[in-house]
Amino acid sequence: MPAIRDRAVLEAKRAMVQVSAQLLRILLEGIANLDSKIEEAASAHPDFFIFESLPGAGSALAPRLLAAFGSQRDRYGSAEEVQTHSGIAPVMEKSGKKKWVHFRWACPKFLRQSFHEWAGHSISQSTWARAYYQQQRGRGKDHQAAVRALAFKWIRILFRCWQDRVAYDENKYLAALAKRGSPLSSVLTVTAATL
Repeated sequence: MPAIRDRAVLEAKRAMVQVSAQLLRILLEGIANLDSKIEEAASAHPDFFIFESLPGAGSALAPRLLAAFGSQRDRYGSAEEVQTHSGIAPVMEKSGKKKWVHFRWACPKFLRQSFHEWAGHSISQSTWARAYYQQQRGRGKDHQAAVRALAFKWIRILFRCWQDRVAYDENKYLAALAKRGSPLSSVLTVTAATL
């Protein structure tokens, strides 16, 4: 049974829905156009191969990460500068005998979101990232804090790839973890043995 039979209300609502549908069509066309321009510009960039090689980055996050780092190698002097500027690095404060750590508020939010999202996606694509995330959760960190910790670690790796102009190689990184005797490599060895 119809809720309303008033012809004026029905026609007004029908016209409103038609206009909304037209606006959505135009908006979707505009988004598709922007996506293709972003893809074209990113793939033409000489450093895109680095960001494209990152596990979990995909077609949406690789261009965002490329834009985060840019082309000027002297823009950041260290990975710590990227971590701090992006808001991934926590803030440590002291007052008297007290010391506390908190979330960084003053940062470019979209940049922080880009690194955070990528770290979250990398958990399912990278064996060491999954192990590191689970290790952080095992230490009592909530999901968001564990993903931020992973992003913090990823930025150091990505910074080195960017500086050296080399694509990320998971096997090379796993070998480096084992060579250094990282606690994470022992977790990965146990995980591999149980599979």
